[in-house]
Amino acid sequence: MDLEVPEYAYMFGFLQMDGHMAAGTRQRGQLTAEISIRDIEILRKFQQLTPYYSSITERVRTTNFAASHHSATWTLCSLEARTTLNELGLPYGRKSKKITPPRVPFSRRDYLRGVIDADGSIGYTSRGFPFVSLTTQSTAIAAYLCFYARKITEVQRIPKRNTRDGLYNIMFAMEAGQKLGAHLYYPGCLALDRKQAAADSLAAWTRPADMKAAYTARRWKDWEDRALLRHNDAASAAEELGRTKNSCYLRLWRLRSGKLPMPG
Repeated sequence: MDLEVPEYAYMFGFLQMDGHMAAGTRQRGQLTAEISIRDIEILRKFQQLTPYYSSITERVRTTNFAASHHSATWTLCSLEARTTLNELGLPYGRKSKKITPPRVPFSRRDYLRGVIDADGSIGYTSRGFPFVSLTTQSTAIAAYLCFYARKITEVQRIPKRNTRDGLYNIMFAMEAGQKLGAHLYYPGCLALDRKQAAADSLAAWTRPADMKAAYTARRWKDWEDRALLRHNDAASAAEELGRTKNSCYLRLWRLRSGKLPMPG
């Protein structure tokens, strides 16, 4: 399972969020992934990608959310396959807080698309704004999405658990949602059909003429840090850099106190 291959990176991200590994006696066990019947096609793709025997079954049951929920479950029992997945970072048992991005080279946007397909959302808000969001218990997954998405959108999100349920709810909306959606859901990629369609629809949105654009923080460059340190004075540096005195003061304090690395 080479995670630099887009399909396997996607599959692994999806299974980290929606899969479950159970261990039995004498090295027996199984990997299962249960999803709504409407998304069964993705399980068939996983079956095709896996060079071991696996099965897909269906069931209808009552849940907290529906009197009749029709689902599909993909089951894989191979010890060799389970060992590979476990070594890559899919734990046995309860895993929602344990999972982390792979520690081997991997296709990052395909991996994150798998994560979003499994436990995230993409589309339009009730007010008609495009968005991409993720709900997770994993600190590492929440932090990685924020780190990666910032490179694509230039919008910073700081992961913070909700006090009510302890979950991270990360959301990128409007232009940031458009950019992230287009980047993750590129033409021909492996994805849930309904989320690919939702991602494609985001391109049609334009900001209303009377809606003011949100303020985007101006990121500090290394040459600006060097100039700030050379001045060693917030007021004079602010004039040269075209920044506020307060922002220069805070940046200088963070550099001098070691809270930020010195420029190269």
